[in-house]
Amino acid sequence: MQKTYYLLPAIIAFSFLFCTTSLSGQIGVDTIPVLDYSEPKDYEIGGVKVIGAKYSDENAITSIAGFRVGDRIRIPGGSIPRALKALWKLSLFTDVQIYKEKTIGDVIFLEIQVQERPRLTTHSYKGVKKGNHDDLNEQINKYLIKGGIVTESIKSNSAFAIKKYFIEKGYFDVSVKVEEIIDDSRINSIRLVFDIDKNKKVKIQDITFTGNNNIKTVKLRNMMKNTRRKKRLLSSSKLIKADYEGDKKALIANYNKMGFRDAQILSDSIWRDGKSGNLVVHLDINEGNQYYFRNISWKGNSIYETNTLSNVLGINKGDIYNSELLETRLQFSQDGRDVSSLYMDNGYLFFSIDPVEVAVTKDSIDIELRIFEGPQATIDKVVIMGNDRTNEHVVRRELRTIPGAKFSRSDIIRSQREIINLGYFNPENLGINTPVNPERGTVDIEYTVEEKPSDQLELSAGWGGRGRGVIGTLGVAFNNFSARNIFNKSTWSPLPQGDGQRLSLRAQTNGRFFQSYNVSFTEPWMGGKKPNSLTVAGFMSRLTNGFDRNSELFGKLINAGVTISLGTRLKFPDDNFLYSVALNLQNIELDNYLSTSNSTLFRTDRGETVSDGGFRNFSITQTIARSTINNPIFPQDGSRISLSVQATPPYSLFSKKDYRELEPEERFNFLEYHKWKINADWYQTLIGKLVVKASARMGFIGAYNDEIGITPFERFQLGGDGLNNQQFGFFTGTEIISMRGYDPEDFKNNITSSGVTATPLYEKMTLELRYPLSLNPSSTIYVLAFAQGGNAWRKSRNFNPFDMKRSVGGGLRVFLPMFGVLGFDYGVGFDKPGSTLSELSTFNIILGFEPE
Repeated sequence: MQKTYYLLPAIIAFSFLFCTTSLSGQIGVDTIPVLDYSEPKDYEIGGVKVIGAKYSDENAITSIAGFRVGDRIRIPGGSIPRALKALWKLSLFTDVQIYKEKTIGDVIFLEIQVQERPRLTTHSYKGVKKGNHDDLNEQINKYLIKGGIVTESIKSNSAFAIKKYFIEKGYFDVSVKVEEIIDDSRINSIRLVFDIDKNKKVKIQDITFTGNNNIKTVKLRNMMKNTRRKKRLLSSSKLIKADYEGDKKALIANYNKMGFRDAQILSDSIWRDGKSGNLVVHLDINEGNQYYFRNISWKGNSIYETNTLSNVLGINKGDIYNSELLETRLQFSQDGRDVSSLYMDNGYLFFSIDPVEVAVTKDSIDIELRIFEGPQATIDKVVIMGNDRTNEHVVRRELRTIPGAKFSRSDIIRSQREIINLGYFNPENLGINTPVNPERGTVDIEYTVEEKPSDQLELSAGWGGRGRGVIGTLGVAFNNFSARNIFNKSTWSPLPQGDGQRLSLRAQTNGRFFQSYNVSFTEPWMGGKKPNSLTVAGFMSRLTNGFDRNSELFGKLINAGVTISLGTRLKFPDDNFLYSVALNLQNIELDNYLSTSNSTLFRTDRGETVSDGGFRNFSITQTIARSTINNPIFPQDGSRISLSVQATPPYSLFSKKDYRELEPEERFNFLEYHKWKINADWYQTLIGKLVVKASARMGFIGAYNDEIGITPFERFQLGGDGLNNQQFGFFTGTEIISMRGYDPEDFKNNITSSGVTATPLYEKMTLELRYPLSLNPSSTIYVLAFAQGGNAWRKSRNFNPFDMKRSVGGGLRVFLPMFGVLGFDYGVGFDKPGSTLSELSTFNIILGFEPE
């Protein structure tokens, strides 16, 4: 018994070790090497392995497949097909397979094998110019992602986008092939090459119509502004679907304007011409009857009589029926001539009008205009927001909308224009909101403005011409200055600002030959209660020929003066009129002026040249002007007209001197003259952003006493770019008028035996077409084409308004708030000496201001 007791533990331990060893040897063995699919069986998922995923997350693949360790799965069953479908749906792989790695009893281990799609490294184009590449990239960048997978769908969508791009440009037969090229620089990467064959551009061969019994085919074609035939010179003849659909609507709209209210396009078709391969567009039209207005009646009007409303409407019995014109005259007229404006300018903000066709006969329509007048609305609050730099009172004093006044739509439009004309705010972002309180019968008006830079810096160098050399200019203009805040440092940026005053400082020099300095200050609302302006300006200029002071050849001109001006806004005939009066004091000193580098000569009517002496110019200038332009930088609508008269006292009437015997230095010691100037500008938007500008300029200076004659100063010199007017004209007592395409020497009346002089009479007419490239207030840019005519005369009896020197050309303008207007003009003069283009043309630079 004792022996057995010791052997038993050993036997038990040996038996346990044997069983454990046998079991561990069976764990890694596939107990079911081949599954029998004829008998479905449930298994427990023991593990999932993913093979081939280099860029994709293995856990995400397992999760999307729907496999989790411990879940039961039936094989065969729906789980494996669902997993394959889910992984294929990702479009990330070119091959997906699921294998049984092994089974141990009823536990199965799965293996997911994937082949990832290649990744994109770059793409390129063949068959098209580089100029198209950026545009094409914009079309396909939403499909192609660098480093992203490349699928058949992505390639197909990219190719389709490229084809669409060229089809819109008229290449209907374009073909695009997509080539995949293995990129060896990266694993599993490719680059795409789009091989593009545009083929020949397909144009519109012809546009035909049927059913147009009342309107000629030529007129219908002209109505389709964006769908043109190939036969039209300089017109696009490609077919763009969106433009074509818009032209069809425009066609029917034009029919409606001519009274064919029932006109419709029954069908349209497009096919390729068999010979040329170009497109033929055909439209079948049903014009219907042409209608006329018959009886127009009013209903619901108690404020205004029927005759008053009918006069504003301006549509009479028998006029061709035009629903668009009717709608415009009721509430959408740009010139304010509509019934809605009549009511809303009188406070009837809740006014509405509904035109109803009450009877339609064979060719006539009766209209009943049903009016709801509603109560008058009173302005409650006027709120100004966004004026970070400009003080509120500067904006508020320009408004026509006042709390407590009746609501007026025209007052809001006028207030909007006045805010823009201040020049301190971005006109594109000026917002006006009118929240209404119907219960109280009031309306608030909210103006939201956005400040823009308004100060200007002038730093330039230019060629003075005629021996003057290079002229440097430094000038600053603070257009929103505040004199009362000079000692308040918190308002300095870089000088105190916010009160709408203007301070200008300017200096020019080219060393010892020429120096000029001027300063001016303007308070637009003197006293702060009424629009009465005060301007004080002073200047001094000195021009020499550069010789030593002690030399006999030394010559100089010194001109100094001061101007004080008062202006006000008139109420009659309307408050668009401005009146100003200026007192001018000027002293001109000449010393051997003929030697100052061939400058403009001062000549009298007797042919005398004035080169020495002191001359006093005391004059009063009166100006009346009217301006309705909507934007001071790029006007698109409105006009600006001014008439100014500058006159001196008639000293000779109080003197007994025999002026015929006096030398020029004594005869013109105190200048006497009367000077008249007329300026007129008119702006109108033609279509879209295209603006036409028509302008006229005329100036005349006369004498009180024929024995004295017309003063040699204050005359006009026509020709050049007008830049010299700022550099020399004003400071030497001559007003230089720009004339594109001509220099002063090209006008015979400017030329004398001694050199270039000025004339007492001129005229200039200009017609411009302007198109803006950018209306951003930080850089307003526009191009222009012009036709110009002008001339100058020494004697008023020789004046002939039709005897003009003609020129045409083009130019560019860039307005930068800090620098003013920059640009150039290239003009060709038809009536100047010369036969080649270089002899007939001139190139003018614009710096800091727009020449007159």
